[in-house]
Amino acid sequence: MNDMSPIVDVMTLNDPLVRASGPVRAILDKAMAGVEISQSEGACLFAAQGPDLPAIYYVADQLRQRANGDQVSFVVNRNINFTNVCYMGCRFCGFAKRSDEAGAEWLELEQIVARAQEAWKRGGTEVCIQGGLHPKMDGTYYFDIVRALKAALPEMHIHAFSPFEIWYGASKTKMSYRDFLTELKEAGLDTIPGTAAEILDTEIRQQLTKNKLSTERWVEIIRASHEVGIPTTATIMYGHIDGPEHWAAHIALLRDIQKDTGGFTELVPLSFVHTESPLYTNNPDKVRPGPTDDEVDKMHAVSRIMLAGHIDNIQASWTKLGPERVQQLLKRGVNDLGGTLMNESISRSAGADHGQELTAFELVQMIRAAGRIPVQRRTNYSVLDVYDDHDPVPLAPLVERKANQAPLDFLDMFPAQPTSMEAAQ
Repeated sequence: MNDMSPIVDVMTLNDPLVRASGPVRAILDKAMAGVEISQSEGACLFAAQGPDLPAIYYVADQLRQRANGDQVSFVVNRNINFTNVCYMGCRFCGFAKRSDEAGAEWLELEQIVARAQEAWKRGGTEVCIQGGLHPKMDGTYYFDIVRALKAALPEMHIHAFSPFEIWYGASKTKMSYRDFLTELKEAGLDTIPGTAAEILDTEIRQQLTKNKLSTERWVEIIRASHEVGIPTTATIMYGHIDGPEHWAAHIALLRDIQKDTGGFTELVPLSFVHTESPLYTNNPDKVRPGPTDDEVDKMHAVSRIMLAGHIDNIQASWTKLGPERVQQLLKRGVNDLGGTLMNESISRSAGADHGQELTAFELVQMIRAAGRIPVQRRTNYSVLDVYDDHDPVPLAPLVERKANQAPLDFLDMFPAQPTSMEAAQ
């Protein structure tokens, strides 16, 4: 008697898409075919659970492979927070101080330049400069910072001033956003961090920042920046009083801006750090203590899917999540691990405890252990070095670490994995 049982395709059984629910499978099939998914479809993916999750992660990883190959990038940079004095009263922020409060800081131009020069000597190609909105600061100080840095380090890339700072400087100088940004560009500003976005939803922003920088103003400033030729990053801060519908709307809005301007270089999802945040400490019954593990995975994966072909660099923040967690996200659509930072204040002040610096050597080891190819990039994602057969020079961290901070200890648990190139050989 002949065995008439059907032949089972083992590869099909191993395909995560086969086990996904009908609605999610239909959305993911569209994404794999290169068709843009809608905001409502994005919300569906953000709300997905159970067997739908591996399918979402699989598609995000496939889209990452198409856009970026196996290269995972990073930039050697330094954060310089020139003041933590701020009177805006954003409820999520643990960074801001009053001017008479212990720990209040203000850096003069000479100090800012000295920190940038120190970064340059350590191989830094970028300084990321942000500060609080100091009530006594003249709006022209933003111009002074950029001019002083370019005079001392003409080749250093200046990535500086959030849209909130642009709003503040323009208000102080009584200039339009476009004129203020134009003068910053002429002074030497190269790019702007797209922070202060939080969630681009009026109801949520009202609770986070009393809507001091509205969604409309944030978008206006970002568009003006792109129009005068200053690219920006894009961010989303999630895991507090928000949900899938807010996330999908935020990502869809970023996508719409990118279609018009092409000015975003990357998306950086920023998970809410609750420990020292007044938003949480004053309302622990109403505010979530950051995103769940599934939400972190979905944020990076669904963002990759929604933004495919528009913003193709998805960055994971090791200051928010820690080195081990961001390495895992390389399988969730992530292709960039951000910067070495050298100093980090904002996440630390909110209660994050992942250190202030990952050196280029450490980032290379992390990336290589994940089976990917480490690449040092410039801020604009042009390639400086591909570490396929060599390492960066090992350096001690700029700021001495605590005794319990050994960020790469987790790598000892896993044998080094070959890159796809080595596997093919």
